[in-house]
Amino acid sequence: MKSLLVCLFLLTACGGFLDQQKPPPGVPSLFLVGTFNSPVYVTAAPGDSARLFVVEQAGRIRVLHHDTTLARPFLDISNRVLSGGERGLLSMAFHPQYATNGRFYVYYTNLNGDIRIVRFTVSSDPDSADRATADTVLKVPHPVNDNHNGGQLQFGPDGMLYAGTGDGGGGGDPAGNGQNKHALLGKLLRLNVNGASGYTIPPDNPGSADTSFAPEVWSYGLRNPWRFSFDRQTGDLYIGDVGQDRYEEVDVAPTGVQLGRGANYGWNIMEGNHCYPSDPCVTTGLVLPVVEYIHAFGACAITGGYVYRGSALPALAGNYFYADYCNGAITSIKYPGSGPADWTSLLTPGGGVSSFGQDARGELYILQLTGPVSRIVPSP
Repeated sequence: MKSLLVCLFLLTACGGFLDQQKPPPGVPSLFLVGTFNSPVYVTAAPGDSARLFVVEQAGRIRVLHHDTTLARPFLDISNRVLSGGERGLLSMAFHPQYATNGRFYVYYTNLNGDIRIVRFTVSSDPDSADRATADTVLKVPHPVNDNHNGGQLQFGPDGMLYAGTGDGGGGGDPAGNGQNKHALLGKLLRLNVNGASGYTIPPDNPGSADTSFAPEVWSYGLRNPWRFSFDRQTGDLYIGDVGQDRYEEVDVAPTGVQLGRGANYGWNIMEGNHCYPSDPCVTTGLVLPVVEYIHAFGACAITGGYVYRGSALPALAGNYFYADYCNGAITSIKYPGSGPADWTSLLTPGGGVSSFGQDARGELYILQLTGPVSRIVPSP
């Protein structure tokens, strides 16, 4: 009976990808690179293969140099950050021209619980940021609830800064932010941060020609896009959107459909491929997920990841990895075409998978909120 239930679970999760349920060739394992205080994100500066930057939820960014943790933080803004639960310093992103302009961006909840995106500049010491250069790019009020803060920053292949915001929290999106195109919550935002300060609106944002959109909004109908990423080879956009009570989902916006420009991903009309809270509902114009999985076997919240583009494990190339925060399941799909493949028996960090990361070489990392940060490597 248990094996039958697992099969039914996988079929439910496939969302159209039914031809691959075993991992492709290649035997990966995990190599521990360091242990941190509630790590929630890891990334690298463009072209920097020597260092990793680990974001700790309480408000610090630590530097790993050739897998050795430096004693002094790269940045410490813990006195500006309200941390705990889904709040805190949640991610960072380096400007594509970081090597020449020294700019990077952080996403955090301030002492009032509101969302802030702030730009900093590196100091004359490459392992230390200059706190005095703080320039607030965007302020988003987040009243009432402490959950669904989103938290991801990524520069897209177009050089624009994308930010994923949650719907403001509370069960079922009580404020209706997901479907309100004028609200900045429950959205993917797209900003041009190439000016001297702040941001401007890219001229091809939907709101530049359609006044029903806030100018910053790129796509909408998201519940809590905790982690999203761009495939560094194809440019395709992958979003892991956290579900309500029943379904978790992965949304894909290929470059061929303008990376989801103006797309409505359905929340709170839909949860995954299903009407919310129940049938019937009007699905016309909605972009449905390519994968969903049900809350079963301890699953409860998706942690979106990255497409593998490293060289250590060529058989993994093109696989988009994601996890479930609660049961620790590690899964991949290869879009378009195959999946999901279950990697849990080989990559078994356990529960609390808070994030994935990708270094300058395209290698992938798995983070646990309990502290470990591990790289996916070939088995010895």
